[in-house]
Amino acid sequence: MEIQEIKATKPSYVKGCKLERKRVAAYCRVSKDNEEQLNSYESQKKYYTDLIQKKKEWHFSGIYADEAITGTQVAKRVDFQRMINDCLKNEIDMIITKSISRFARNTYDTLKYVRMLKEENISVFFEEENIDTMTMDGELLLTILSSVAQQEVQNISENVKKGLKMKMKRGELVGFHGCLGYDYDKNTKSISVNKLEAKIVQYIFDRYVAGLGATIIKKDLDKKNLKTKRGNSWTNSGIIGIIRNEKYVGDLLMGKTFTLDPISKRRLVNNGEEDKYYIKDHHEPIVDRETFEKANKILSRRSFSRKSKDPNVTREKYSRKYAFSSMLECHFCGKKFSRRAWHSSTKYSKVVWQCSGSAKIGRKHCEHSKAIPEEMIKLAFLESYAMICGNDRELVDSFIQRIENTFGVEALSKNTDKTEKKLIALEKKKKKLINLMLEDELDKSTLGNLM
Repeated sequence: MEIQEIKATKPSYVKGCKLERKRVAAYCRVSKDNEEQLNSYESQKKYYTDLIQKKKEWHFSGIYADEAITGTQVAKRVDFQRMINDCLKNEIDMIITKSISRFARNTYDTLKYVRMLKEENISVFFEEENIDTMTMDGELLLTILSSVAQQEVQNISENVKKGLKMKMKRGELVGFHGCLGYDYDKNTKSISVNKLEAKIVQYIFDRYVAGLGATIIKKDLDKKNLKTKRGNSWTNSGIIGIIRNEKYVGDLLMGKTFTLDPISKRRLVNNGEEDKYYIKDHHEPIVDRETFEKANKILSRRSFSRKSKDPNVTREKYSRKYAFSSMLECHFCGKKFSRRAWHSSTKYSKVVWQCSGSAKIGRKHCEHSKAIPEEMIKLAFLESYAMICGNDRELVDSFIQRIENTFGVEALSKNTDKTEKKLIALEKKKKKLINLMLEDELDKSTLGNLM
């Protein structure tokens, strides 16, 4: 038996049809947005356009280029994704790129897309490494060299981190792009007070120190149509973020977050994994240190009472949403009273204040406690206040001044007429009692009790 080997030759026709030229596209990318790299970007586009068009066996299928986009995250490269989609739609037969690092900067992405294209009989040619992915040894070399490219990214990342830490040690501003109350100058890398925004910050601190919580402050800001730095509506976490931000007292803490790795670029809160740098009196403050520290003490106290798992620690709400919030205490067990609406959907609806221990834990915890109607509490407060203060004008004026500072003149003016009427009524009552005493119809001890 004689066997004759017939060498393969590249046919020019298949099934009577002339083979079409190979459809070739090029991919290029620059990493940074500077003049030198952008010139390189334009040069790459021109180079590949000329290279493909000069070869007669190639058909020019376009240039796919991402300008000033990081190579570590393929998902962010719009043109790269468009090129892959065109390949899967059978519009490209071959891709040319300068190097593995231009195609992808980590081993996983490189092999993932190369294998995906190889299954569709689409090759990728890396010029610098002279690798064609359709050859037998292509993937082995690709794995090794892409690993080298990934290590290069990690080395660059470590060098950048070291450089940033050196800047922080010198007290230079790193990673700051502005916050409510401050403007950032990119040229001088300094921050200055924005007077209009600073008033919002001061308002938040003043209200918080006065006893109001984030929920009430948020509602007040929404009513005044005051927005965040980005023009959004406020959230509770946004208010708390303002209170915690050391920049408003003139200090600067750098290194609050860190990048987990240069591939995923995932940023995490720095809980001690990396060094931090705290600079005191770095810039002009918006609030004084006393107010800032007082606000953060209140915040810490509220956070502790909410987060504590100790059953003996009473959770208190400091929102001051209602007039008697956090002010009423159970005589029997010492827990705070909470406001509740009974039978709200019926004609028997009423608002009461009830021992939180009895309401949440059960009657066995505080069996003697009873719910008290809110109207009864209001009347008791008014009578008590009248008995203690009487017609002490100085004390009343002091009270009104505190109300003005807390709630503003606009809110206070609505109740001024009612307050004046009550004072007039009290004055009339006082005169009647004095006349009764002068007419010997009332003794001094009884008068003292009534006053």
